[in-house]
Amino acid sequence: MKKKYILWSALGAMLSLASCESVLDKTDLNAASPELIAGDSVLANIALNYIYNQNLPDWGGATAVSGIGGSVYTEESYNQGSSQNKFLEGAVVENDVTDFGTALNATNNYGKIRTINTFIADLEKDNLMDKGAKSRLVAQAIFFRAWRYFELVKLYGGVPMITTPQNAVGAEAIEAAFVPRNTTTECFKQMSADLDTAIKYLPSVWITPAANWGRVTRGAAAALKGKILLYAASPQFNPTNQASKWQAAYDANKAAFDILTASGAKLITDYGKIWFTEVGNTEAVFVTGYNTSVGDQQRRNSGWEAANRPRYSTVSGGGSNIPSWDLVKAYPMKDGKKPGESKYTYSDLLFFKDRDPRFEKTIAYNGCTWPMSNVPNNRLWTYLAAGKSVENGGVNVSNTGFYCRKALQTSDVAGSTLDPSNTIYSGTDWIEIRFAEVMLNYAEAAAAVGKLDEAYTQVINVRKRAGIEAGSDNLYGLKANMSSSEMMNAILDERQVEFAFEGKRFWDLRRMRLLESTLNGKRGTKAVISLKTTGVPADFATTRDGMKLEDVYTNYFTITLTPNGLMSRPAINYLPKYYFFALPTQALNNNPLLKQTNDWTNGTFNPLE
Repeated sequence: MKKKYILWSALGAMLSLASCESVLDKTDLNAASPELIAGDSVLANIALNYIYNQNLPDWGGATAVSGIGGSVYTEESYNQGSSQNKFLEGAVVENDVTDFGTALNATNNYGKIRTINTFIADLEKDNLMDKGAKSRLVAQAIFFRAWRYFELVKLYGGVPMITTPQNAVGAEAIEAAFVPRNTTTECFKQMSADLDTAIKYLPSVWITPAANWGRVTRGAAAALKGKILLYAASPQFNPTNQASKWQAAYDANKAAFDILTASGAKLITDYGKIWFTEVGNTEAVFVTGYNTSVGDQQRRNSGWEAANRPRYSTVSGGGSNIPSWDLVKAYPMKDGKKPGESKYTYSDLLFFKDRDPRFEKTIAYNGCTWPMSNVPNNRLWTYLAAGKSVENGGVNVSNTGFYCRKALQTSDVAGSTLDPSNTIYSGTDWIEIRFAEVMLNYAEAAAAVGKLDEAYTQVINVRKRAGIEAGSDNLYGLKANMSSSEMMNAILDERQVEFAFEGKRFWDLRRMRLLESTLNGKRGTKAVISLKTTGVPADFATTRDGMKLEDVYTNYFTITLTPNGLMSRPAINYLPKYYFFALPTQALNNNPLLKQTNDWTNGTFNPLE
């Protein structure tokens, strides 16, 4: 079993302890009561594990109620269905983004924050526990408070910053619960302060790593602070480009890089196997673990494997996150240059030839070798023949002709034990913050403050790991002597391919205020690969696996690009007001001190202050 440090049943685990008749104080939203925690690090850890369970992100970075940010919100995949997507179509109204919460509930954002605040308050009153142990427990909870507020602030801008548990009984308590929105600047300041505390008291590495896999560290706290301040400096929150905000982002991200490097963090050698190294993964900075033990009644499964495998490959293959032609074209050639600028010739028909090695490890395409389902030399065939889609004899062809390959277990992954007929029980861990992201965050902030040499170093090292050719200038395809703005654009392009399908692209475009200019008016180009009607050997279906792929495409396939072929709904129409969403109407009705975000109905709150 792969250990995950979460409490899957805080109530059951705590009630199993002798003479603990009322371990959970219901008014504290499942936090252990101070009387029972006092001096008892075991109980305190159980309560803390419940906080981990509530706040660790799921696969793809999903922590939001609204689910915004997946691949269908950008050109990675687009919206493949025929039903309305309000975000893509410019139809979002005030009550569509409900992450703020509108009720007393332990599982919404403010319910989770209350649990954290109660835990911190109880521990801080405890005079019996060892001070070092107590500080480490509190530091972990404070990390998650900053994380939870970051998820809110990036949606709404300033929100009420509650850092102590509020009473929930009586008229005075209800009136005291009416708290106005803090300014966005105040929110960033509080999150940074929380993470400074976490950095101070968390260990760089945990003793017995296998027993503590998934616990946050000093490096994770520093990385999260760097990421938060990068957002604060980005155009979404900093449209006037204040240099001091970029300097703060630079300082924080360089510190994160230095702390993590000193504790042994580094890029994993093989980009394709990042997700399959767990305990001891040097690239995993902030990680959610999943366990795989079929015999464990509390098994926790990611769902990524079952959702993304080709639909024909297993009974549970969902064929989700299908790559778009736009994403295919986004990858550079293997010398790091864009198609058309490279020494390597590019053609749409042979789109797979001489590309950045990350392409093969992220996108599965017609004819590629993809050893999955324990078939080492498996070839993926997805093309049209005689008006019928063909995928290893099936009919469930991908809508784009491509599949997401990232983080899917195959028979070429060392130690893989995945049962291909039971992929729902995949236990592959989710890495919310990879060391590669810390490097590119650092590079972006360095470029913004004019430290171009440092930016080059970080991007080059990411590209070097990817397998891109160094070139005679050792710049791995990067243009020499770039300006700050050119380097920042290059980093955005790098992030698009490095983090494809990792839930980063939408948020990158949003924080850079590029949603409209990058995506509006698009409907997605569909690449249809068809078998020619003449000149194809009669035994093609049985001999194709032994053919050289370039020859197969040249001699037997055609590719037809259909602009606007992916979306049956209207073209993308992101609106400027989507950079800061509205608070739900019910939240405003619940709390008369809350102000609506400007740009929305009756809005007076300025999220840029």
